[in-house]
Amino acid sequence: MMKKSVVALLALSVVCIAFAAIFVKLSAAPASIISMYRMLFAGILLSPIVFEYRRELSRPSIKEWWALMAAGLFLAMHFGFWFASLQLTSVASSTVILALQPLVAMVAAYLLYKEKVSARMLTAVFTSFFGVVLISWGDFSFTDLSAIFGNMLSFLGVMAVVAYFLIGQNTVRNLTHWVYSFLVFSIAGIFLLIYNIVTGTELIRYESREWGLFLLLALLPTIAHVIFNYLLNELSPATVSMAMLLEPVGASFLAYFILSESLTLLQVVGGLIVLTGVYFFLFSQHRERHARTL
Repeated sequence: MMKKSVVALLALSVVCIAFAAIFVKLSAAPASIISMYRMLFAGILLSPIVFEYRRELSRPSIKEWWALMAAGLFLAMHFGFWFASLQLTSVASSTVILALQPLVAMVAAYLLYKEKVSARMLTAVFTSFFGVVLISWGDFSFTDLSAIFGNMLSFLGVMAVVAYFLIGQNTVRNLTHWVYSFLVFSIAGIFLLIYNIVTGTELIRYESREWGLFLLLALLPTIAHVIFNYLLNELSPATVSMAMLLEPVGASFLAYFILSESLTLLQVVGGLIVLTGVYFFLFSQHRERHARTL
């Protein structure tokens, strides 16, 4: 049985992550600006921790620096796509589609590295994608296709974050998690800064309310990031990953009360199907890894 303190920390981290989508929805700034400050402020928040590991900054080779640049670029694309999707579709649809990340990662690993995939995992994949079809059908409107486009952007965000994780897991291995996160957050922020300058997007003239949202958007997910890393000392990665599936539930709940967003029956059913498929995928993955260690 989990300790009460562990359960409390797990719940706090899920709430912190769930608020991210709400802050994006509340902001009137362009998605590229919200994404940029999300990354840059997160890098600043991590800098005191990174200072303790500053000697690691000289470790990466030229090849690894290129990998870090690529990872930062894909992370910038992830947040750019996801935040843009939140401005077009509902919090529920966007965050549930984002939960497809582990399944898309499995497909990518199969295509790139020929990793074996069990029939149980394939069933979970098809189940979840069927759920996505239901969500999109529930969002469909002949008079307004923006929600469907928002769902597509959310899925592009999933593909970008999977590319980010694949690069990080297979290229840069001699940095602590804190230093790696600091570097890719900062690089992503710089890429978004360049994008905003090139496109002529206003950089600084925003109301104090917007700056507060930018800071909260960096602060709460970063707190969750720290908690998740701590909980890996108490829980298995599979347990932490499965707990992350509560994010769409929490975000949808908050969106209902804070943003007055309603859900259609198809969105609810589709969301439950997606989360069920992802849960069984993670559960099957955990069982197979455990079996291989015996």
